[in-house]
Amino acid sequence: MIMKKTIQMSVLGVIAACSFSSCLDMTPISEITDENMWKNEGHFTSFMYGIHSRLRDADAQNLFMLGELRSDIYNTGIGWTGESNQVEEITSNTLTEERPGIENYGGLYYNINQINLFLSRAETTDLLSEADRNYYLGEAYGLRAFYYFHLLRSWGNVVWNADPSLGFEVGNLERPATDASTVMQYIKDDIASSETAFGDDYSFRAGRSLWSKAATLTLKAEAYLWSSRQMNGGTADAQTALEALNDVQTHISRTELDLLPDFASVFDYENKGNNEIIFSLHAAYNEADLFNGEWRNRMVPQQTTLSSYYESDGSPISLNFNGNVYYPLREELYSQFDEADTRLSGTLRAVYSKDESGTVAYVGCFAYKFRGMTPAGASYREFCDDYPIYRYADVLLLKAEAKAVLGSDPAEEINQIRQRAYAGAYEEMSMGYPHLAGDNEGINEVLLRERLREFMFEGKRWYDLRRFGQEYVMKYSSLQNPGHLLWPIDTDTMTDNPALTQTPGYE
Repeated sequence: MIMKKTIQMSVLGVIAACSFSSCLDMTPISEITDENMWKNEGHFTSFMYGIHSRLRDADAQNLFMLGELRSDIYNTGIGWTGESNQVEEITSNTLTEERPGIENYGGLYYNINQINLFLSRAETTDLLSEADRNYYLGEAYGLRAFYYFHLLRSWGNVVWNADPSLGFEVGNLERPATDASTVMQYIKDDIASSETAFGDDYSFRAGRSLWSKAATLTLKAEAYLWSSRQMNGGTADAQTALEALNDVQTHISRTELDLLPDFASVFDYENKGNNEIIFSLHAAYNEADLFNGEWRNRMVPQQTTLSSYYESDGSPISLNFNGNVYYPLREELYSQFDEADTRLSGTLRAVYSKDESGTVAYVGCFAYKFRGMTPAGASYREFCDDYPIYRYADVLLLKAEAKAVLGSDPAEEINQIRQRAYAGAYEEMSMGYPHLAGDNEGINEVLLRERLREFMFEGKRWYDLRRFGQEYVMKYSSLQNPGHLLWPIDTDTMTDNPALTQTPGYE
């Protein structure tokens, strides 16, 4: 009966996903069990959509939290709206086993088990054409590597499981964690299996909201750069990362994959699946909201709050946002951008106070990258934006990083990013690398600054600080204890699985 429930939940995910693909003719859920699943190509397609749906609906917010909330983007206390900081133990980096920030490994093992189940069936089926079977296997191996890469960066030693299980729960495995170096090797092996399965198929088969070979190669670059910098992979792994990014650029033309001319348009609700996107989590009005509605509930100010503040010119703020800011931003975040950088207006919105004389003063800012849409006749916006996991900007800045590690000149890739960012104001002799203010502070500082401005709110900043090294974590984040770079395991998971040992530093 547990397996039946597992299959049913996957198919339920497909129903939620159907509106971003052609809806499939499926057996009624009550009739779908492990015994009569896997009987035709539609069942495999449905299950793969279910895996993606689970990633969007259940896991995306936790991945965002793991990758960003411990960084210098977020306030350690209460923000300018006066609302409570509901993740203060995360943003202030005061995590403990009793206040772990995220429990049960973020629930990520559920979808890992679904992927394992899919692989066990797809590897042996004769119901699929060779091309379809290989594409599905490429997706599955790539996604499993993606999930485990998050776990590795967050907890280090984690339980590796590649076998499907009836009612898989990490707390019930009663097995110890696998050491991080072995987990990294398994991740690399899965990436290689994904590449082999995809073969020469670089297509985005069903749009940019399903995993593809380009997604695997971008993940490969990111994982190998982590291994290069943090796990003694050295220049050999950096070279592998560079080759993966060259592979993307060589086999996918700039007519299919490139920077869009306008930064904000990448995230526009009316421009979903555009040519900058490699892999995104699709949402749509009446289908799914960003982070299952939690973006609005955590990152968007109330309209009544905004009515007490002003624009920089002293005029009232007119925005039909209506949410809560329980993940408050640092007030000084707004000053991290140059005024000429279009990424400022495409990422943040400032609020000002105004005194009796009409003089305005900066108060704070809020996230403005994902703006949703206003349905016909509605008073407030619906935040049903796509959430990018990888885009072409990742390819360029990861390539610049790989070049820097290898001692090569990263100017070409950095300047492509800057040229788009500064638009008509761009002048290479004053804004191109290495001429912009701050470019003399070292290439790591340059890349971290560009990545902050480019990828804010895309779940990357904490991982970036970690990848570049402990000195940058301690310099920019609120972390005071260098022994707490990883996350603690929560009490319940430790109790359920006595074979686990607490993350070093939290014992």
